[in-house]
Amino acid sequence: MALPVREQMRYWGIVAAVFLVLLWALGDVLLPFVLGGAIAYFLDPVADRLEAMGASRAAATAIITVAAVLLFILLALLVVPTLVNQSVQLFNTAPQLVKDFTTFLTERFPTLLVEGSTLRTSLQSIGETIQSRGGELLNTLITSAASLMNVVLLFVIVPVVAVYLLLDWDRMVAQVDKLLPRDHAPVIRRLAADIDKTLASFVRGMGTVCLILGTYYAVALMAVGLQFGLVVGFVAGLVTFIPYLGAMIGGALALGLALFQFWGDWVSIGLVAAIFFAGQFIEGNLLTPKLVGDSVGLHPVWLLLALSVFGMLFGFIGMLVAVPLAAALGVLARFSVEQYKDSRLYRGVSEQDDL
Repeated sequence: MALPVREQMRYWGIVAAVFLVLLWALGDVLLPFVLGGAIAYFLDPVADRLEAMGASRAAATAIITVAAVLLFILLALLVVPTLVNQSVQLFNTAPQLVKDFTTFLTERFPTLLVEGSTLRTSLQSIGETIQSRGGELLNTLITSAASLMNVVLLFVIVPVVAVYLLLDWDRMVAQVDKLLPRDHAPVIRRLAADIDKTLASFVRGMGTVCLILGTYYAVALMAVGLQFGLVVGFVAGLVTFIPYLGAMIGGALALGLALFQFWGDWVSIGLVAAIFFAGQFIEGNLLTPKLVGDSVGLHPVWLLLALSVFGMLFGFIGMLVAVPLAAALGVLARFSVEQYKDSRLYRGVSEQDDL
């Protein structure tokens, strides 16, 4: 005989509470394992595709591992140093950029920036703040990453965890399926499939979109000669997972830098603008429909709320689990609404009489 619903809710509530407490208490310890699990989840379809082509699971994992190591070496030697150098230079030149912008406004709108005006003072303070706080923030991120995660954790434990999980992914899923409560297994499987579909569409799809767009923006902006093009492309690609935000932030940053660098050269400024218009067209008409689809079910506001709440409560580890938890909660919310609409509480007695 199945447990009463109230008893089941109590047990599942205890499980959820224990999970949250462990997440809060062991966040730094769990971080490399969560990262490794995320990498394995992201690469599992690639391994399945290689298996379908005739490779064993071990061979598929080995091929993916070798390719990942080569890609990591390439990024470490070519991309990361340039990205860090351009970021530092951007922070250091911020006061000069603000000064040039102030001069530009003064020449064309002299009444707007009289000596000692609030706007003039604000612009000067913004430049100085970006230089001091920006460099400090970058150094803090680098040093904190090295101290909190530890180089060993990042470059040894994460890849090892990812490889082992990728190798045993299908077996782990089968073992979890065997542990499901038999009375509720069909419903849990359906909900898990919906959650996986949402996560696959968003995490894998949007991750690929961000990577493609970030690479496109960086290469195109550097090709037209824009300073800090790699940084702008990285920022634009990183926040593309929130619709329109990546293009707005990256476009505003790129156009602002282009106006200072290419003032008077309207062809170059137009090329920078055209790059972002083309990127938005490619994303909206090709990449997102093809890689993400229309059934993601994660509203941008809901995603931002989840990132903010879990980031505040559990730090960086909370931000990592925010997306899958938001997807799971979204699927459970839709399931609850379906159950409610089929219940007598929603349908009422009158509808029963009509039937």
